[in-house]
Order: sequence, then C-alpha cells, then structure tokens
Amino acid sequence: MTLSTIFVEKQKPAKAPLTLHYLGDPVLRQPAQRVNRIDDNIRQLAKQMLQTMYAENGIGLAAPQVGVNQQVIVVDCQPDNPSIPPLILINPEITKYSKDLCVFEEGCLSIPNVFFEVVRPRSIEVTYRDETGKKQKLKASGLLARVIQHEMDHLNGILFVDRVKNSVALGEELRKKGFSLAAVKPIVS
Repeated sequence: MTLSTIFVEKQKPAKAPLTLHYLGDPVLRQPAQRVNRIDDNIRQLAKQMLQTMYAENGIGLAAPQVGVNQQVIVVDCQPDNPSIPPLILINPEITKYSKDLCVFEEGCLSIPNVFFEVVRPRSIEVTYRDETGKKQKLKASGLLARVIQHEMDHLNGILFVDRVKNSVALGEELRKKGFSLAAVKPIVS
C-alpha cells in the first residue's frame, strides 16, 4: 500500500465541492464503470471527493454518491489525524473475504442520520490502482475493511440499507428521516 500523493487538508471546507445524491436517486443504483485512464481528471475527482467527504464528516465516499459513474472510492478512517493520509482506490476488487463475520453499526452520507447494524466479513484483501495508476494490494480488517466493503457496494449499486435484516425497524427509521422503504432493494442471502 502506498500513501496518497494527493494532498487535501483534513478539515471541513466551508462548502463541499461536489453534491451528494440521496437514497431514492437512480444514480445510486447504477453499476459504476471501470476507469480506463487514470489522469488529472480522475485525480481531481478524487481530491474533490475527499474534500466533500470531509465537509460531510464522512470516512468513506464512492463516486456514484456524487453522481459520477466511475469506480473510484476514497477512505479515511482517521479524519482527525493529519499524519495518516487517506486512501484512494480506483477500480477496486476484493480478492479475498474472511470467513469470520462481524456485526457493526453503519451509516451513509447518502442516507443521513440513519444507522443500522450490518453483517460483513471481518477482513478482506483488495487490489486496486492508486491515483498514479500503480497496482496496489491491501489487506484490511476491522473498520477499514468495513468501510472499503461499504464503499465498494456503492460501485455495484448496493446501499447498506439493502443489507439490513429488520425491515420493520428500517422502514420506520427511513420514514422518520424522510426516505421511502420502497427505495431499498433487500439482498437475499
């Protein structure tokens, strides 16, 4: 794993440079396209995604959440620690999942103020291209593994609420926050 070469101050900008899309918006349900060429446009997208993520107090963001149909995610599990740079993953692919599962509460910038427990593999191995185009491999566990899996779901048109098992509680919470349960596409496992 190499450290990001894109410098973004880890502070909340006055205004996010990109606009978030919310549950119910069809852009969130379209599978993202692979990035064919990693160039200054992709690096600028990643930088603006990081700035938007920090502006919204997030720890992960996928390009579809800002209306861009590209396989780009940004992750920063320690946004308050300026010495640890964020991760930028382009065309990420999970190559290995642990059999060991864990339950943890998740939220999403595209579904503000809605939090539910989700079951995911505890650790993963992921390959991706960094912002320079170099192929990388990363073993991740705990929160980092969860955030990467959550953001990669976005690249496949899946939202964390699709993985929530208690549809009654989910429907009630979504209604309270102004969302519709009809926008959820449950994953049958």
